[in-house]
Amino acid sequence: MSRIILDCELMKYPNTGLYHYCLNLGVHLQKAVQKSNKGDKILYYIPPSEAESFPMRRRSIVQNAMHKVFNPFLWVSDIWHATFQGTRIMPLRHRRIKVVLTIHDLNFLHEGVPQERQQEEIQHLQTLIDRSDALVCISNHCRRDVEQHCHVNGTPIHVIYNGSNPLEPAAVSIATYRPRRPFLFTLGYVNRKKNFHALLPLVQDNDMELIIGGKLDDPSYVTLIQETAKEMGIEEKVHVLGPISESAKTWYYENCVAFAFPSIAEGFGLPVVEAMSYGKPLFLSNRTALPEVGGDVAFYFDDFDGEKMRQVFWEGMECYQMKNMREAIRERAKAFSWDKAAEQYLEVYRSVG
Repeated sequence: MSRIILDCELMKYPNTGLYHYCLNLGVHLQKAVQKSNKGDKILYYIPPSEAESFPMRRRSIVQNAMHKVFNPFLWVSDIWHATFQGTRIMPLRHRRIKVVLTIHDLNFLHEGVPQERQQEEIQHLQTLIDRSDALVCISNHCRRDVEQHCHVNGTPIHVIYNGSNPLEPAAVSIATYRPRRPFLFTLGYVNRKKNFHALLPLVQDNDMELIIGGKLDDPSYVTLIQETAKEMGIEEKVHVLGPISESAKTWYYENCVAFAFPSIAEGFGLPVVEAMSYGKPLFLSNRTALPEVGGDVAFYFDDFDGEKMRQVFWEGMECYQMKNMREAIRERAKAFSWDKAAEQYLEVYRSVG
């Protein structure tokens, strides 16, 4: 029997992939523990704003400023699960406690980040790896990056895919844009690594719109998208919405012509799996982890030249229709399950406990 603390500190950032990762893993771990009936106990280290997020309130350890110097909850804990490779919270002084570290990506290696900053990121990650008893990567691509750029020193590495988030019933609120034409949809932090501006040629010279949802992470990049759309004469067809509600997101997935995700740096790509669950045509970059997630039911951009992307898109749409790919895409989405992920994490906990 082990007392396991799941570090959910990053749930202080709502409507993000890491928020939903912690929430879904936490909920499904509780189910997996109850199902196994081996006496393990899951506790949640959580920010005050999310203190009621998990069904069993008494299992939540609410974060406060005193925890920087005084952590009584660690004295009776066996395993600490650090859920993000950038974490600044780690039981360094409590060597009795076993540590499981989840690494989502080393995207800074693929984004053109200055060498000095890359080294800083690697050094911080190496400190966490050195303290860990087991590592979890969310894709084989991520695992290869870790093995190539860090010293694992015999620490076991496991690959556990994320599950697909349960989506709310579809609704477009008054505050959310409702397209007047057929539209492409994409979703994620709006920054340069997502490469959203590469999609603009796909709505040029046709009757489609482009809907971009997600946190506006880089104002200068948002300006670039808008100015490029204006230069191309399609500014009225390109809509950068910013953060959108879960129900609005569902509506866009249900009603889009296709989902496009040209990101150049992804540790996994959760929006791809969400779109997959609706059986939508998928157009992805062939970089980093995306081919691993999309498999043979997606179409890939191996070049971001506008004409070549248009060719991939229209040929892909024709293939999707001719092969009736909707059900094959939805079937692949089932491979990414939080129930399955939670059971695999429990196995990792037991391997170090």
